[in-house]
Amino acid sequence: MKYLVRDKIFAIGDDYWIEDERGRHAFLVDGKALRLRDTLELKDPDGQVLVTLRQKMFSLRDAMTIERDERPLATVRRKRLSLLRNHYRVTLVDGTGLDVSGRILDREFTVEYEGELLAHISRQWFHVRETYAVNVVREDADAALQIAVAVCVIRMAERERED
Repeated sequence: MKYLVRDKIFAIGDDYWIEDERGRHAFLVDGKALRLRDTLELKDPDGQVLVTLRQKMFSLRDAMTIERDERPLATVRRKRLSLLRNHYRVTLVDGTGLDVSGRILDREFTVEYEGELLAHISRQWFHVRETYAVNVVREDADAALQIAVAVCVIRMAERERED
């Protein structure tokens, strides 16, 4: 299933719909303004919060957390010992991890679990520069989590570029 994301969702305080490949509203990104740290909520079409993304405060390395039901689900960090600048590690609370690598700022990267492709993020399917797709490859993969991971690594890579 492909989900269409427009880059303008990254403005805190803005709300934005992510559509499925049929053009239906699949997720609402709710940017929370006036918070001490970067916070976004990913909601279903009925307004139910699926995951919350937060910039991790007081971390030695830039990190973001993904929460579900107000409990930590995962932490996203740039991989420390990677030769590739655009390599991130998502550590789930159960200890398992997802690897994210590719050209993050170009919106051309993958999310893998133990070498198996879970999602492919790409602009290649679109002519509009501000749009990219999150193609969740495995049917049993958590689409909300895959979208949250994509949003986190893009935000982190953009902040890193600004520094």
